[in-house]
Amino acid sequence: MVKARKQAVGMPDRSEIWVVIPAFNEARMIRATLRDVLIHFNNVVVVDDCSTDGTGRVAQQSGAHVCRHPTNLGQGAALQTGIDYALEKGARVIVTFDADGQHEVADSVAMVGLLDRERCDVVLASRFLGATLGMSAAKTLFLKLAVWYTRITTGLAVTDTHNGLRVFSRSAAETVRIRQNRMAHASEILEAIGTLNLRYLEMPTTMVYTDYSKAKGQSMTGAVDILVDLYVTRLYRW
Repeated sequence: MVKARKQAVGMPDRSEIWVVIPAFNEARMIRATLRDVLIHFNNVVVVDDCSTDGTGRVAQQSGAHVCRHPTNLGQGAALQTGIDYALEKGARVIVTFDADGQHEVADSVAMVGLLDRERCDVVLASRFLGATLGMSAAKTLFLKLAVWYTRITTGLAVTDTHNGLRVFSRSAAETVRIRQNRMAHASEILEAIGTLNLRYLEMPTTMVYTDYSKAKGQSMTGAVDILVDLYVTRLYRW
C-alpha cells in the first residue's frame, strides 16, 4: 500500500468515468452535490433507495442517470446497484461519492488521476491523512476504533474506514461484490480488497461535517449494528 499526496494529475477519458451516488431522502442536498460533481464528470448515476421526498426526480432534473429501488435496501445495496449500472454502461473507472455534501469533488478528481497514473486497483480516501471539519469527538473515537478493528481483521494498513469516497478500476469493481446491504458494506469492501490482494492507495482528503450531514449520519447505535452484521457474517462463513 502506498500513501499518496494529493496533487494535480492526469485524468483518463471522461466518458469512461462513472460516479455512483447512493441516496435516500436527499432531495435537500442532491441538486447542489450533483452541480459540483457534473462540473468534472460527465456520467453520474444516483441510486434512489426508495426515497419519499422526490430525491430521484431532483437528481434526474439535475442531469444524473437515476436507478430506483422499489423498497429501501440500504447504502450497500444502492452502491452495488449503481456499480452494476456503471459497468453495464462501459465504465473503466468508478467513483463512489456520498450525496450529503461531505466530500470535495476536487479530491475525487485527484483520486481518479492517481488511479490512472499508478495503475492500481483501488484508491481510498483518508480523512485522517487529510482534514476533517466539524467532526465530533465521539465520531473520531468510533472511527479510530474502526480503523483498529479493520487492521486486525483484514491485515490492511489503512488509516480510515467507512469513508464513502473511493475509486475503483473496472476490474476491481467487477471483482468486489457488496453483499452487506447496509452500513457494514464499508468494512466488507476493505475485507475484499485484502482477500483479493488488490493493490490499493490511500489519498489525503477533506471531510466536511455540516449540521445536515451529521443529522443524516451514522449513530452510535448504528455503529454497534455494523459490528453485529460483520460478526454474524463471519460466523456464517465459518
